[in-house]
Amino acid sequence: MPLKPLKWYKNLATKKGRLEVGAFLVEGDRAIKQVIATHPDEIIEIITIEKPSPAYNTYSLRYVSDSQFHSVSQTKTPQGIIAVVRIPHNTFSDHLPETVGTKILLLEDIQDPGNVGTLIRTAAAFNFSGVILSNKCADPLSQKCVQSTAGAVLSVWIRKTDRYLNLVQQLKKDGYSLIAADLKGMDNSSIFYNQDKLLLALGNEASGLSESILNTSNHRFQIPIIRQKAESLNVAVSGAICMYLSSSK
Repeated sequence: MPLKPLKWYKNLATKKGRLEVGAFLVEGDRAIKQVIATHPDEIIEIITIEKPSPAYNTYSLRYVSDSQFHSVSQTKTPQGIIAVVRIPHNTFSDHLPETVGTKILLLEDIQDPGNVGTLIRTAAAFNFSGVILSNKCADPLSQKCVQSTAGAVLSVWIRKTDRYLNLVQQLKKDGYSLIAADLKGMDNSSIFYNQDKLLLALGNEASGLSESILNTSNHRFQIPIIRQKAESLNVAVSGAICMYLSSSK
């Protein structure tokens, strides 16, 4: 089988390139090993400068020079190893998986890829099953987003779609309680307790959640902070607090 040209790997830095071949890149030994721990069969190929650890022996290895690696890598300080990983089926669709899970995170128009990646990682850490993203969110498979997940990008199912409001309505009909993080909400953490099915919504960094989400929510929750000293929290920090509360029954 002939070697792919380096341009093939470089194209995976773009959304169009990723969708054309159904793959994305995960950089760094620790992040790749996290993918191996959860979804070992989704790794297509390993690109490396030097012979890697035995953990990679079962995968197809592509050895490249230092300069070739740097031309493919998207990070400022490359670690010398990259995995080509399959994009999970239905990631960019409005089809929910057969097993949805009991806790789901909804991200509406969160545009910073670092925030999106951190929230996906946090969702995985607090045992959320999936993450729904509006179409205006940062691409969850972009380099910066994947890097911010630290390899946890496949630890939850992901749906990115402009029909996310339809999914919200579908989940509510299935018994999910929608809790919206809102600066004008109530300071009442008990709303997170004893929720058999939870959908937690976080909104845009500047404007928060849309009226559509707020109006359909079961509860609006405000994190109590000293607003004279700090007007608000970063959305990834807010999300982490809310997800912790949802796990502290």
